[in-house]
Amino acid sequence: MKKSIFALCLAVIVTFVTAMALCIRVLIAPLPVSSFSDGGMRIVLDAGHGGIDGGVVGKNTGVKESDINLSITLQLKDVLTDMGFDVTLTRKTEAGLYGTPTKGFKRRDMQQRKEIIENTDPMLVVSIHQNYYPAQSSRGAQVFYNKDNEKSERLAKILQEDLNNLYKSDGAKGRKASAGQYFMLECTPRPSVIVECGFLSNAADEDMLTSNVGQKRLVETIAAGVMRYLSDVAT
Repeated sequence: MKKSIFALCLAVIVTFVTAMALCIRVLIAPLPVSSFSDGGMRIVLDAGHGGIDGGVVGKNTGVKESDINLSITLQLKDVLTDMGFDVTLTRKTEAGLYGTPTKGFKRRDMQQRKEIIENTDPMLVVSIHQNYYPAQSSRGAQVFYNKDNEKSERLAKILQEDLNNLYKSDGAKGRKASAGQYFMLECTPRPSVIVECGFLSNAADEDMLTSNVGQKRLVETIAAGVMRYLSDVAT
C-alpha cells in the first residue's frame, strides 16, 4: 500500500513539474504566433457525446462517458486558458448539440461540432472520450489521428507518449497512437486528435477516471503534451 501511494504521489509531482517547466519555457521565450502557421493561439476542445447520447457506461459505477468527457474538458480549458490560449468548447453543458432529440440527432450533433470548429479556425483540436472493451483487462489511454495529416500524427504520438508515462506509473502497459477514420478528425485540416482517456470497462481505469486526482493528472498530462507539440513544431 505504501509503495502504491508513493508511486501515485511521485507521478503527480512529475506531471506537475513537467507542466510547470513547459509553461516557464513559454513565458521566458514566447513561441511566435506565426510559427503555428494558422489558428493563432486558438484551440478547440470537444467533449464527446452529450444529452441522450451518453456514450459508454462505467462497469462498476454506472457513470456516463459524456459526464466524464465534460468534466475533463472543462478542467483542460481552465489550464490551457491560464497558459494564454484562447479556448473554444464545442459542448459546454451536459446537453447535446442536436436541438430536439428526434431522428437524425447524432448527425445534427456532429455537424454542429464541425461548424464550431470551422468558425473558430483553431491551431488544433482535441476531442475527449472514454473507451470500453469486453476484455476487462484492457487499460490505458489511446490517441487517434487522421492518417492523412502529418501534424495530427505528430500531436497524437506526443500525447500518447505522455499518457503512456502517466499510466505506466500505475502499472499499465503503454499503447500506440493509431490512425482512425472518425468524423471529428476530418472537420478541419488543422491537427486534430481523439483522446480516449481510459477504459470504463476496467476497474483501475474507472477509479482514476472518476476521481478528482485522476482527472487532474490526465488534464495536466494532456496540457503538457499540447505544449510539447507546439514547442516542437515552432522550432
